[in-house]
Amino acid sequence: MSFEFAEIARNAAADRSITAEEVLALRGAGWADSRMSREEAEIVFATQHAIEKPSREWSDFFVEAIQNYVLNGSDPHGFASAEEANWLIGQVEADGKVCSMTELDLLTRIIERAQNVPETLKTFVLGVMEREVLEGTGPTRCGGELSGTHVSEAECRIMRRVIFGQASDRPAAVSRREAEVLFRIKNAVAGNDNAPEFERLFVQGVGNYLMGFAHSSGQISRERMLELEAFVADNKADIGRFMGSMAKNAPNAFGVVFGKKNEGPGRAEQVAAEAEVNGIEQAWLDEQIATSGEVDAYDKALLEFIAEETGIA
Repeated sequence: MSFEFAEIARNAAADRSITAEEVLALRGAGWADSRMSREEAEIVFATQHAIEKPSREWSDFFVEAIQNYVLNGSDPHGFASAEEANWLIGQVEADGKVCSMTELDLLTRIIERAQNVPETLKTFVLGVMEREVLEGTGPTRCGGELSGTHVSEAECRIMRRVIFGQASDRPAAVSRREAEVLFRIKNAVAGNDNAPEFERLFVQGVGNYLMGFAHSSGQISRERMLELEAFVADNKADIGRFMGSMAKNAPNAFGVVFGKKNEGPGRAEQVAAEAEVNGIEQAWLDEQIATSGEVDAYDKALLEFIAEETGIA
């Protein structure tokens, strides 16, 4: 870490503000090797906690810098280790609040962009998202405002990014606990002047959990990726020779080697099976709807969607 980087951050913290020129200077001083160190990341977080009103330039830098450290600070890139996840949680919790312009967007971006993150971080981000949607106020980095009285368009965007993110419970799909978060938020705000997008998100999200298909190998753990990268690095030449020989001498063998034949139900059959709401899922749905003591407009929209998709009037 350069002296200039630390000095700029120290001055910004003392002034409780940072100019666009200082942010530009931080960028120049902090990424000489295109990576953010732990010491630099902690200075960036300390500066964030000191700044009273983060600007767009600072918010962009903050999110980019901390994302770079958490996801690219160690191999393999695109994954957060357990240590990095715990560090991030500790930094966010350090001042007892979550800034919607910086920390909330950082957590959202990491779940959205990471290949995978530890379960502790998934749970933390989902909890922060729920709390901020219901109680948070202030501008968001993606535009719009958090509202403590209703679900805004900006909050819908944040929820969609977290729930359908690559590092969420089920990438591009919705898990049971994520569907339950949607139900809890809906029950808390059902009678309020919510953004029209919220009903769409609620129906799509819960409907996806009940009827959507999520491949069991949609994510790979950081530990498994490290093993695979080490294997390829140790055997690169042998693997290349083997694959080339196989393609040249037995071009039809790949189907057998990689399980193309006799692999059980195809994707179409799996998707069709998942689209049916089974007894366990129906019982779960009944319990969720009963929690509020009434079938509200959001529940009705969900039930109509399920009936249309399943062909049950």
